[in-house]
Amino acid sequence: MSAELSIFDLFLQASLLVKSVMLLLLGFSIACWTLIFQRKKVLKKARLQLSTFEDRFWSGADLGQLYNEVNARNNVTGVEHLFSAGFKEFMRLRKTNNQSPEMIIEGSQRSMRVALSREVDNLELHLPFMATVGSISPYIGLFGTVWGIMNSFIALGAVQQATLAMVAPGIAEALVATAMGLFAAIPAVMAFNRFSHSVEKLENGYGNFMEEFSSILQRQITAEN
Repeated sequence: MSAELSIFDLFLQASLLVKSVMLLLLGFSIACWTLIFQRKKVLKKARLQLSTFEDRFWSGADLGQLYNEVNARNNVTGVEHLFSAGFKEFMRLRKTNNQSPEMIIEGSQRSMRVALSREVDNLELHLPFMATVGSISPYIGLFGTVWGIMNSFIALGAVQQATLAMVAPGIAEALVATAMGLFAAIPAVMAFNRFSHSVEKLENGYGNFMEEFSSILQRQITAEN
């Protein structure tokens, strides 16, 4: 409790610029933690959806029936979006008599690649902000520290006899800015690295599904011809 009060007192005694730096870093920290919980929820949902849909897909369900089930939902995302886009384009091109099997499969793959790009963009939403906060927060905190220490030494030079008690509070309040910069940066960097790895694994999973789904469509259209 006393440590919290002392940090609060140091904030109140800091100069306007150092206070602004501290408040900016506090805002970065709050925003990052909000996005961390939000992104964690989104990525967990995407992983669960991928696992569940693949189980349903490989259970031997009819593709047309599965397509109707997916499209019956209001908001189709993730691997279901890839499947829906690819199968829809496959059915559309197959009804066109002048399309070769190769063109039909290529069109289906193209639709799935577009859907994949959109899904990856959604999964990576806000990750650049975390990377930015992790990169610049220590420097912003260091700027506040340098400014606070500079003001302390300027004030120290205006007195005849300097003591440690005179300069210590100014240096302490300046160092709080660096601590807050690290407090904002460390979780942001850790979350960015972890979420980037999760997005990469999901993207690989989506890519594998696209290849396997394309092979199934290829076999189906070959059997029909």
